[in-house]
Amino acid sequence: MAVRYQSLRGFSDLLPGETELWQAFETRARRALARYGFREIRPPHLEKTELFTRSVGEGTDIVGKEMFTFEVSGDSVSLRPELTAQVCRAYIEHGLDRRGLGRLYYVGPAFRKERPQKGRLRQFHQVGVEVFGESAPETDVEVIAVALETVAAAGVEQPRLLLNSIGDPESRTAYKRILVAALESVRAQLCADCRTRLERNPLRVLDCKVDHCRTLTADAPRIDEHLSDDARRHFDAVRAGLDRLGIAYQVDPRLVRGLDYYVHTTFEIQAEGLGSQNTVLGGGRYDGLVAQLGGRQVPGIGWAAGIERLLMAAGVDTAESREVLDLYLVTLGPRAREGALELAQKLRAEDLRVGWDTAGHGLGGQMKRAGRSGARYAVLVGDDELERGLVSVKDLSSGEQSEAPLEPGELAVWLRRRSEEQC
Repeated sequence: MAVRYQSLRGFSDLLPGETELWQAFETRARRALARYGFREIRPPHLEKTELFTRSVGEGTDIVGKEMFTFEVSGDSVSLRPELTAQVCRAYIEHGLDRRGLGRLYYVGPAFRKERPQKGRLRQFHQVGVEVFGESAPETDVEVIAVALETVAAAGVEQPRLLLNSIGDPESRTAYKRILVAALESVRAQLCADCRTRLERNPLRVLDCKVDHCRTLTADAPRIDEHLSDDARRHFDAVRAGLDRLGIAYQVDPRLVRGLDYYVHTTFEIQAEGLGSQNTVLGGGRYDGLVAQLGGRQVPGIGWAAGIERLLMAAGVDTAESREVLDLYLVTLGPRAREGALELAQKLRAEDLRVGWDTAGHGLGGQMKRAGRSGARYAVLVGDDELERGLVSVKDLSSGEQSEAPLEPGELAVWLRRRSEEQC
């Protein structure tokens, strides 16, 4: 018996009906990003593992547990678990600062070896932005503003913005010592992951989703109470900018994000309908990351959003979002069938989406295929219609039938006018 193959666990196919939905979102998102001066970059899927261990941090769950890593020609390489480090690498490697390319965005897959669950796959897709060379609080505000526009482009209603500051490197380092000392008395009661985090990445303890750990750390010192004067001024300016734009937010002192490279502003956008794991977008400032990866000391800030989770939060039915053909040609008679190939091409040249039955089925079979194709209209062309220079057009949803000009340009105009009248 032949083997029946299936996709790997945590990897899924995007089928027709879904792909059109994704394309529509990506088009809206690209327009929003272009209004803020962002240009697209497309890094490769595979990088040297060291790029991620140096940037994301060896103490993070991503590096410690979730990367797909293997050896190629003696080098340790990994499928990208996130794209920020890659964009930084490309920014340095290609001297993008010298070319005035400081605002970049990406759309594409990433890979993490975590337990698959609804909305969280091992191959998932992200849209994200990175801004280099801009340190002003106003940049933070614009990055957050375009993040909200991107979430809106997916159709998510009433998103919630959470905001925090984890300070500059000095105040963050001092706070880590304070936090570890404060949690020492409950160390043994924390979950295994949090005990490890307390050694390697203490701020991540505050981000634990285990209820028992959250209860134990509820009274932990707040990072916003240990900011340096410079960090405090930066955060106050970001909040003032959001207020001026009328952007609502909630300060969450537990919002630390999971990656080692963040400083100053961190933020998340949450959406309803996803349960407790309701974050659809997250980001923050990472002023030292470019230098850490071998470049100049360049400030940076960015965010990434999971496309699967965005569209799930939007609650859009993929069956309703399916794009269809504009028309399906149905031919009656040998002359009409002989001319169908040329007629279809001419109609496509008029920017119409056209299908027809190349197998030569009878009228009933062609009409069944027209209905299954999702076309809005069936255009019936017979030998008699050819003589008169007319076609019969059937609206496949209402059943209404009309005559229209056979000439492709005139038929295209007629169909568009008819569609506008029915909208």
